[in-house]
Amino acid sequence: MLKEIFGRKIGMTQVFNSEGDLVGVTLVEIEPACVLETIDYPTKRKVKIAFSKIEEKKLNKTKKPILGYFRKQSVSPYEYIREVNAEQDIKTKATVGVEIFSEGDIVDVRAKTKGKGFAGGMKRHGWHGQPSSHGSTTHRRIGSAGASTYPARIIKGLRMPGHMGNVYRTTKNLKIIKIIKGANLVCIQGSIPGSRGSLVQIKRMKIAQAPKEEKK
Repeated sequence: MLKEIFGRKIGMTQVFNSEGDLVGVTLVEIEPACVLETIDYPTKRKVKIAFSKIEEKKLNKTKKPILGYFRKQSVSPYEYIREVNAEQDIKTKATVGVEIFSEGDIVDVRAKTKGKGFAGGMKRHGWHGQPSSHGSTTHRRIGSAGASTYPARIIKGLRMPGHMGNVYRTTKNLKIIKIIKGANLVCIQGSIPGSRGSLVQIKRMKIAQAPKEEKK
């Protein structure tokens, strides 16, 4: 069984959990993925999967080495190929999807954050800014960069204005509240990185425990 899989972020909504509380969740659509092959590394074993089938009208825009690889595997061409961890051996050409998860599982979600272009220090790093009274001539500037005659340069790693977002981030320990198998949807409690339609990686960290039976 696979330990992680990829999906697309749909958006946010609200559902009732098992305790009857209304919680905010993020909907992720998980398209069934095809298992291509197993790869053995010196210290671990990974599984190569493919997902998001390429439409027939777009095949002429796909590179020939990619088409040749899928032809060799006797599988229809897919848009994405990724390597993921697996908990046990799995048959090649098998199709996997939302069934690898159960309600109550704890997962980590990794995705690329929204790109917001160039931003100043106050927006990018949350600085409080300089005095806002009329006597001050600077309000939102970064101020001193901290370098003088020596070393006479900007120190590496100094937080400054620049490109904001568009980097990979992981949100950990999120709970799967509900699974809608008919629509291949997973309801994950809370928010996750990325914009609507972006590709997200869901990795199961802890399996939900069955409730203990009360002793009579």
